[in-house]
Amino acid sequence: MNLPNKLTLARIVLVPVFMVLAGMCQYGTSNYDDKWYLAAGIVFALASFTDFLDGYLARKWNLVTDFGKFADPLADKLLTTVAFLYMMRDGLCSIWVVSIILAREFAVSGVRMIAAADHKVIAANGWGKVKTVLQMVSIIFYYFAAALSRPEDAMAVGLITQVLCWLVAFVTLVSGIIYLWQNRSCFMQAK
Repeated sequence: MNLPNKLTLARIVLVPVFMVLAGMCQYGTSNYDDKWYLAAGIVFALASFTDFLDGYLARKWNLVTDFGKFADPLADKLLTTVAFLYMMRDGLCSIWVVSIILAREFAVSGVRMIAAADHKVIAANGWGKVKTVLQMVSIIFYYFAAALSRPEDAMAVGLITQVLCWLVAFVTLVSGIIYLWQNRSCFMQAK
């Protein structure tokens, strides 16, 4: 297994670590503890960096594999979806936003499964990458802002996080529509 694929697997392994840390407290409640948010933010940022690094190394060293094309987007989906679920738990991400994210991911995964039945692998497109970066930046903002802000900043952190979540929903929806349109031949020809 090459290094980019190991980095992808490391990102998947970091998901439960992030979950434990994010699950330790709730922003804006008496259970709030900035240390847990900072630790969760650091783990999430590290995992997000592996997303950039594995893609960069795979292209630079010509190590792009079918496994990487499959596992890389899966690792991203696991990491970001879990983070948005915790943000929803904290009351800062609407269930509508999470529903849009999940619907897009299920639709894209469905197209990829149809393509895989024909022995084709569909890599992420540019819009999908923009969506993933925006999701990661929004999540990193939330966890670091929650950890580093003062109690009187909670309303501003919450408002900015909510705006970012709705922006993520919009870009996610647009990227999903574009992805489905670009790959419509997969499900039009499906048996």
